[in-house]
Amino acid sequence: MFQDPLNVPRPDFLEREDVRIFEDAVRGFMARECVPNAEAWEKAGMVDREIWTKAGEAGILCPSVPEEYGGAGGDWGHEYVFHTAGAEVGASGWGVGLHNSIIAPYVIHYGSHEQKASILPRMVSGELIGAIAMSEPGTGSDLQNVKTTAVKDGNGYRINGSKTFITNGGSANFVIVVAKTDPSKGFDGVSLFLVETDKVEGFKRGRLLDKVGMKAQDTAELFFEDMWVPADALLGPEEGQGFIQLMQQLPQERLQIAVQGVGAMKRALHETINYVKEREAFGRPVLKFQNTQFKLAECKTKATLAEVFVHHCSERLMKGELDAATASMAKYWVSDAQNEVIDECVQLHGGYGYMNEYPIARMWRDSRVQRIYGGTNEIMKLLIARTL
Repeated sequence: MFQDPLNVPRPDFLEREDVRIFEDAVRGFMARECVPNAEAWEKAGMVDREIWTKAGEAGILCPSVPEEYGGAGGDWGHEYVFHTAGAEVGASGWGVGLHNSIIAPYVIHYGSHEQKASILPRMVSGELIGAIAMSEPGTGSDLQNVKTTAVKDGNGYRINGSKTFITNGGSANFVIVVAKTDPSKGFDGVSLFLVETDKVEGFKRGRLLDKVGMKAQDTAELFFEDMWVPADALLGPEEGQGFIQLMQQLPQERLQIAVQGVGAMKRALHETINYVKEREAFGRPVLKFQNTQFKLAECKTKATLAEVFVHHCSERLMKGELDAATASMAKYWVSDAQNEVIDECVQLHGGYGYMNEYPIARMWRDSRVQRIYGGTNEIMKLLIARTL
């Protein structure tokens, strides 16, 4: 049973009864359906398709979708407890956070009524699995240089290009594709397209990528070869809005990474404290050594600072006041702290910390990418520096 190793009071937005009820439902579902399957999913390189349907039936997918489109009409508080639950329970590898808190909001905020009515209920049920095709083999954070093109063709667009590092890429049947509708306009030539992969020709999946960590998450290459989509696949009322849409949603994406980082640190401390209480060296528990106490004190302090800051950022997000620079601070600082804390926890496990049978080893592997995806931490510092 997970016990929170920190002493940070829960803010009001997490203490609401509906958020508490939702959190209990999510934790119960993950403990029951995800944790027992974690090892099998790691070996398979993706989660079972049925987990999405089960999650939809349990009512835990896309909690922020408005009720008129089949959702619960929740807010960031519900999203927050979903992300912390996954990290603290140990349900890593399932790309549901992307589906819930990144893909659905694009449709909610920029989709037409017809697009929302068609797509959102099926995301809530798990019929559609979401992904966003942004990164390319030669383009990561530099969206201005996206090479994928969408050229008008009749009553629609012909899309050509390739993407890589796509979370849920092996299983997603609903992909938001970032493409250039006017390559001559730089940022102003970027548009987003809503693509149901089962309904188009010219869509191909590449290999599942062999990653260092996050083994159960199906990260893949995607290819578009003369893929035709209808005009109503364009997200937003006109072309060229894609970069603005991406920038407006990135603060929540980056805060999500920070929230997951806090959850991971808390679980790492929980596992390590239990380990050093039981493990003996030189005739006494490892926790009795002053070095162990000092290291854990440092780790608890970093995790506490991270959680307090993430609570602050979350409250600003819910008020519509979270700016890109502050979200970048949360993403970069928390993910750095996460890696530092978990590395110390591995060290305190000794040789066992390097064994995959111990949760801390898997957490160590999985945490490294937090400093890369969602924009590298170096990009975060550039964004922060522009405010100086």
